[in-house]
Amino acid sequence: MPEATSVPRALAGPERGAETGTRARVARLILEKGPITASSLGERLGLTPAAIRRHLDNLTCEGMVEARDARPHGGRRRRGRPAKVFAITEAGRDAFVHAYDDLATSALRFLAETAGDGAVGEFARSQVADLERRYRPLLDAVPPEQRVRLLAEALSNDGYAATAGRAPAPGGGDQLCQHHCPVAHVAAEFPQLCEAEVEAFSRLLGTPVRRLATIAHGDGVCTTHVTPRGDVAGGDSQTPASEAIRQGAGGSVHHKDA
Repeated sequence: MPEATSVPRALAGPERGAETGTRARVARLILEKGPITASSLGERLGLTPAAIRRHLDNLTCEGMVEARDARPHGGRRRRGRPAKVFAITEAGRDAFVHAYDDLATSALRFLAETAGDGAVGEFARSQVADLERRYRPLLDAVPPEQRVRLLAEALSNDGYAATAGRAPAPGGGDQLCQHHCPVAHVAAEFPQLCEAEVEAFSRLLGTPVRRLATIAHGDGVCTTHVTPRGDVAGGDSQTPASEAIRQGAGGSVHHKDA
């Protein structure tokens, strides 16, 4: 799969230098860790409260991020002014998309028209094969229980802003979340890209996986459930990737780290 651009195009205008670079880092961290407070952003980036507020104000004015009331822990409201957290907007997420989306979509349309949908699937698998070749030695070098976390780290290094954790759903397993997809707009028309990626994850992890939600279908995060190793009984292990993606696109998913 193509790697993501690290700086959103909306930040590459008249502003230049350290100011633009820092603002891009703020937007990137909100994409990866949001919703997040201004104080947490400042601590992670080493910025003063005044500096982080300046960047947040500019990003908000540009429509890249939005402020929300933080959800109180335990469902109890605290007295006083509600705490604010900052989250990426759809416009902000779109600013991170790959610069060649339109060209890639046109090329895949041409391929589908001239050679059929099977050729699109073959192309998608060939693209994921490079990712699989690079990740295979890394994942094979660690115990199986560490592979989901390591896969998330490898994906993050390639620009997917991925996280891993225990699945909140009954039955256990792990949950892999990709907060950024560099080909989301292309995959919305050609789900073969998502299907090939899911199949590669299953091979790399050595256990069935199921895509529950995708950014390409309008969800906030690409969420993949990883079946516990050895637990291959049940419907999920027999569900083809294409069907799992269609099922996940129509349902609601509670993201553990959203």
